Amino acid sequence: MSTFDRHAELSGDAALRLVAPSFVRLFWRTSVLDTVVATLREQGYQVVRLDASTWQSEADLHRDLAAALHFPGYYGHNLNALNDCLSDVITYDYGTNPNATALVLVFTGYDTFSRRCPRTAQVVLDIIAGQARAAALFGHRVYCLVQSNDPAIRFEPVGATPVTWNDAEWLDSTPQQDRP
Repeated sequence: MSTFDRHAELSGDAALRLVAPSFVRLFWRTSVLDTVVATLREQGYQVVRLDASTWQSEADLHRDLAAALHFPGYYGHNLNALNDCLSDVITYDYGTNPNATALVLVFTGYDTFSRRCPRTAQVVLDIIAGQARAAALFGHRVYCLVQSNDPAIRFEPVGATPVTWNDAEWLDSTPQQDRP
C-alpha cells in the first residue's frame, strides 16, 4: 500500500509538497507553520503540538512526548525507549488514530531546546525521520514539523540509512567458518 495515490490529483495535498524532500521540515515563521498545520488538520491529519522551548532537559522532552502520544507506563524515558515506542506508534498500538490521514508531530521553539540539549535535539529528529520512513512501509504517514525562532539553525541530516548485511550473512551472527 502506498502512502500517496499516484493516480490521485495531489496538487492540493499540502503534505506531499511538504514532506517530499524530508519527513522532518523546518519552519521559522509561526504564521507559516500555523497555516500549514491548519491545512493539514482540514485534510484529516492528527496534529500533536509540543512547545519545545519549555524543555529544560531531555527528561522534559520524554515527559511531554510520553503524555502526548500515550506511551505505556513502562516507557524508559531515554532515546532508545523513544525509538522503541515510536515503532509502536507507527503500527497504531497507541498514540495515533488509524482513521486520521497521518500523524504530524509539531515542535515549536525547538531552537531553545537545541541550545540546551544539542545532541538530544539532533537524535530526536533522526529517530523520528527513521520511524517515519518505517511507517511509510506500512502505508502510515508520520511527519515532524520543527519551528525555530533562529532562522540560521542547522541540523545534521536525519533518517540516513546505513548499508547493512542481509540477515543470512550478518557477520556478527554467522559462525566464523561460514563467513565469506
